[in-house]
Amino acid sequence: MKKLMLIVIFCISLNTFAQSGNQVKDIFLKIKQESKIDRNDKAVYDLLDEFYTKSLQAENDEMTPETVQKIEKMASNPDTKNLHILLLFLMYQQHLSRTSMVGKTPDTEFQIEAIKLLENETKDIYGKIPAIIYIYKFEALDGGGKKEEAKATVDQGLKEYPDSVPLKVYRYLNTKDEVLRNDLVKNHPNHWMVLQFGIK
Repeated sequence: MKKLMLIVIFCISLNTFAQSGNQVKDIFLKIKQESKIDRNDKAVYDLLDEFYTKSLQAENDEMTPETVQKIEKMASNPDTKNLHILLLFLMYQQHLSRTSMVGKTPDTEFQIEAIKLLENETKDIYGKIPAIIYIYKFEALDGGGKKEEAKATVDQGLKEYPDSVPLKVYRYLNTKDEVLRNDLVKNHPNHWMVLQFGIK
């Protein structure tokens, strides 16, 4: 348990600007060794889903204090089942936040490796990939210039989550599909991504 807490503290204090894909994999494997894996415990999956619903799918992109507290409580509890998934997700979030705050571009090598680890691990443990992973994977691949893989990710994500506004937005931006544009303008005119990308 002490080892896990040290790893958690180490992860939180990492300077993610310097992380590479290989470093994140090594850190993830160390965290996973100390985590309690339970395929029947969906608490972390549900939290990722709540994060998606309240920050990406919602019109406002505002995380509630209750969700933030829930994340902090689960992340700081070494008894949380499948904690390695949550910690990797938080490392990813931290990287995006830090680079955004200083106006830098995220490290796409780090992003792609972290998201592929999250994708594989959530699929292995839960049998399903959360919607937020498809969105982040698209962003990482697109940012890394892997346009065909990014497109395939959006297509697969929409098969699993056909009502996902962020995935619809990304598909529209890549295809300029009028049916999608009409759907977004008619059904989601106030969604923050529709407004951000000026879809009219």
